[in-house]
Amino acid sequence: MTRLIALLCTLILALPLRAAELGDDGLYKTSWMRDTFKDMGEDLAEANAEGKRLLILMEQRGCIYCKKMHEEVFSLEEVSSYIEENFFVVQMDMRGSVEMTDFDGDVLPERAMARKWGLMFTPTMMFLPPEVDGVPASQAAVAQIPGAISAATTMDLLTWVVEERYLTENKEDFKAYSARRTAERTVADTN
Repeated sequence: MTRLIALLCTLILALPLRAAELGDDGLYKTSWMRDTFKDMGEDLAEANAEGKRLLILMEQRGCIYCKKMHEEVFSLEEVSSYIEENFFVVQMDMRGSVEMTDFDGDVLPERAMARKWGLMFTPTMMFLPPEVDGVPASQAAVAQIPGAISAATTMDLLTWVVEERYLTENKEDFKAYSARRTAERTVADTN
């Protein structure tokens, strides 16, 4: 009976909250995205004040992988709730013209900032540390993950960042962490 209840709970948590919604700019919108002036220093300070991690989410109109992430991953209750509780998310348009201010003081339109940071794929999630000292976001980032990834890998990534696993003494990189978590889930599923 407990296995049945556990299975039902898992299925309920796996259900999407709602379909992804497109904004006027052609990008997907969620309740956990912040509308800011895109000043990275100010956004980081606000994230820290809320006890959250700054996540820059680079997307573009018509991106099929952005659609996949929003419809199949970000819409899941477990993922969405974890992001909302732990991250200050700033959406960026790879082709956009909104001016942004980088940590090093450069002010550029989103599309030029994407080139400066070397971002070529959407979606890309860029995670920032709690403190950045005058270097571009791309140099300060603790992780940059391009493309669509599974919900399990997304949860592993979010947890790895929140737990600051990149700082641990054993220096467990994300690949090793995710492999270990996948193995743990596999063992748990067989019991």
